[in-house]
Amino acid sequence: MDKALQDSLFTYLLRLGDSQLVLSHRLSEWCGHAPELELDIALANIGLDILGQARTLLTLAGEVEGLGRDEDRLAYQRGEREFKNLLLCEQPNGDFAQTLVRQWFMDHYHQLLFTGLSQSGCAPLAAFGVKSLKEVNYHLRFSSGWVQRLGLGTEESARRTQAAIDELWRFTGELFVSDQVEDALAAAGIIPELSALAPRWAGRIAEQAGQAALTLPERAAYRQGGKQGLHTEHLGYLLAEMQSLQRSYPNMSW
Repeated sequence: MDKALQDSLFTYLLRLGDSQLVLSHRLSEWCGHAPELELDIALANIGLDILGQARTLLTLAGEVEGLGRDEDRLAYQRGEREFKNLLLCEQPNGDFAQTLVRQWFMDHYHQLLFTGLSQSGCAPLAAFGVKSLKEVNYHLRFSSGWVQRLGLGTEESARRTQAAIDELWRFTGELFVSDQVEDALAAAGIIPELSALAPRWAGRIAEQAGQAALTLPERAAYRQGGKQGLHTEHLGYLLAEMQSLQRSYPNMSW
């Protein structure tokens, strides 16, 4: 692998690993606060699955970079502008409906993306895709089932779920926006073409929304920049909490 492609792979692994890390942290915020015990445990377990995916990706990123940074240094010793996660992942939990809609959007994305990664020409990334897909299939059953239950539930649950879709929709376009990093990796057969995933994702989301008596916004999704380090105001507060111990006591270990 030449240096340019190696640099692109490192950047991509950071983007994917950061998205999983930030999303897992958001889910961890529900621990002890979910509407009922079963949901508390389910959200915590999904968050742990996604954290495990983040660890794998950030470890692989450190190996590709070759500068001696491990998963902990990449997670805890980078600033806000150095994080490359999707904007959707950093959005606040809001109420239960907003968390479920965010997860629903991401689970459909993950299922399509990880299916493509399982065919990657990069063996470690292919192994990651195969292993993670088993977890994602469960996550998707959970989020899809709850979106339907909320949409077809009470007037209040339907209102809140529709409001969550309307609020988060603007961030979904970034899932499928590619730049020179993804373009180079797709041309090399390392990742799938993101543009090819977009219509399949949109079709699945539209179908399930219709089944739940929910509607999708007519306006196009327009917020992006997270993959280039340009974030919403929410990420800084999240990192301040997530990194507080390592920032106070650098390189501390248990």
